Amino acid sequence: MTGSTATPPNSLSPSRAADFMQCPLLYRFRVIDKLPEAPSAAATRGTVVHAVLERVFDMPPGQRVAPRARAMVVREWERLLAKRPELAGLFRAEDADGAGVDEARLAGWLAEAEALVERWFSLEDPGRLEPAERELFVETRLESGLRLRGVIDRVDVAPTGEVRIVDYKTGKAPGPRFENEALFQMKFYALVLWRLRGTVPRRLQLVYLGSGEVLTYDPDESDLRSVERKLMALWEAIRRATESGDWRPNPTRLCDWCDHKARCPEFGGTPPPYPLMIQPALPVELPEQTRPGAAESLP
Repeated sequence: MTGSTATPPNSLSPSRAADFMQCPLLYRFRVIDKLPEAPSAAATRGTVVHAVLERVFDMPPGQRVAPRARAMVVREWERLLAKRPELAGLFRAEDADGAGVDEARLAGWLAEAEALVERWFSLEDPGRLEPAERELFVETRLESGLRLRGVIDRVDVAPTGEVRIVDYKTGKAPGPRFENEALFQMKFYALVLWRLRGTVPRRLQLVYLGSGEVLTYDPDESDLRSVERKLMALWEAIRRATESGDWRPNPTRLCDWCDHKARCPEFGGTPPPYPLMIQPALPVELPEQTRPGAAESLP
C-alpha cells in the first residue's frame, strides 16, 4: 500500500522503535509504505495465549486454574479466526486443490499454545493476583512534542501503591548479553506511565512462557530519563530519514525471516517508490568571512 494513503510517522511505540533499531528500511516498509505481511503461526499463537491470560482474570480467583485456562485456548483461537478468517491459511492442507485444514498440524499448534498457558501457572498464581489493568493502552506526549504509545499486558498495583508492569512473552528468555534489549520495551512503558501518573513504576517483569523464566528489573528516574534521551535521538533519526527518503537496510540474521527480503536492495530487490515528498536540504548559511568574495572586502 503506497501513494496518497502514506503519511509521515507521528508517534513511537516499542515495536516500531525496535523495528527502526533493527533495520530502518523495515521501519519504512511497515510504517510508511504499510506493506502487508503474511501472518505467522508463532505470532498467532502468541495472540491466542495473550488473550487467554487476559481472560483468566474474568473468572473468580478460585476458578483461575490451569485446566480451565487450557480449555480456553480453542475458544480463543475460534474467536480470533472469526475476526481474521485468513489465519486458516496457516494450517491449509497440502492436498490437490489446496482446500481444507491439516487437522494434525492444527492440533499440534493448539497443544503448544496450551502448554504455554499451563506453564504460566508454574511462574505466577493468578488466583492471588488482581490486576489493576489488563491490555492497557497508554499514550503520552513528551515536552519535546514526541508522542509515545503502547499496550501493556498487565499492571499490578500493591496495597501500598507500588506499580508493577508485567509483559508476557511466548518465546524463551534472552541470554545475559541481550537482557538490556529485552528490557527496553518495559522501560518504554515505565517512562510513559511515569509521565502520565507522576510515579516511577516499582518493578518491571517479563514472563517468558517458552522457557519458564521471569526477568525482573527495578527502574529509577535516571533509567527512565536515559530512555527518554534515547527515544529523542531515535525520533530525530526517523525524522531525518522521513524527510530525505534515505532508509538504510541493516542486514542481520533476522533477514531470513523478513517478509520484505525480496524488496530489499541488500538481496537484489527494489523498494517501491517512496510515497512521501522528499524535503530538500536547506542551504547552509556561511559566515560573512567565508562567503565567496568576502576576502576582498576585508581591511
